[in-house]
Amino acid sequence: MSEQTHACQYEPDPRTRDFYLHALTLMDESGARYVVGGGYAMACYTGIVRHTKDLDVFIKREDRDRVLNVFAEAGYKTELHWPHFLAKAMAEDAFVDILYSSANGLCPVDDAMLARPVDEEVLGRRAPLCPVEEMIWSKAFVQSRDRFDAADIMHLIRARAETIDWQRLQNRFRGGHERVLLSHLVLFGYVYPSERDRVPQDVIDQLFAATRDEPRDQRKVCRGTFLSNDQYLFDVAKWGYADARMKPEGPLTFREIASISPTEV
Repeated sequence: MSEQTHACQYEPDPRTRDFYLHALTLMDESGARYVVGGGYAMACYTGIVRHTKDLDVFIKREDRDRVLNVFAEAGYKTELHWPHFLAKAMAEDAFVDILYSSANGLCPVDDAMLARPVDEEVLGRRAPLCPVEEMIWSKAFVQSRDRFDAADIMHLIRARAETIDWQRLQNRFRGGHERVLLSHLVLFGYVYPSERDRVPQDVIDQLFAATRDEPRDQRKVCRGTFLSNDQYLFDVAKWGYADARMKPEGPLTFREIASISPTEV
């Protein structure tokens, strides 16, 4: 772990550091199961340090209100930033992102995500990290013009390929999303041609088989909205495609979609 160790020692400014340490203590005191993700998890797994003003913690939706109450009772400002997936606790210009799903609704925090956290050092104390498989799952769908997380996925695979539970990862993409995972694994072989065999060939073969055998969808639907909140709105508004995010077929309501997507194309 020589490449990862130095990254975990990155220190924000003292006030921000104290806030994050207090936030982790409050998370422990809340009794909610949680894992740390975002830049701190990336630093521990890959050695890549990002200078960030936020700490990402993942909890189940049912624990959101009690976690926010713990922060509020400790004197911090809290808000439901995007109620269907993200709340915040703030101390001046530093904040904790409290996530319980993804913006597109496809990746809710569940028991499986929290079942096997990775015990690591964050800011000089032990904390449960989000497993690599779960980080890849949520990042795989972030493909907007202003944020595209493929590089994060490439770096996670490069750093942790031999410890990834590939079956667990594939299970996250079952039900019609296998092409998304396959695209990232194929891209890994392009980014690191000398290391492409670190992704097991049978995983690639299984994903190709899944995409080859999937039935044709007769509906005129655009799944691009799962990947970007704005880049496929023209398809929905002008070309007559159904937004795959929309209930009852998708996970989100019209109001939830409107809160994260522009209203005009």
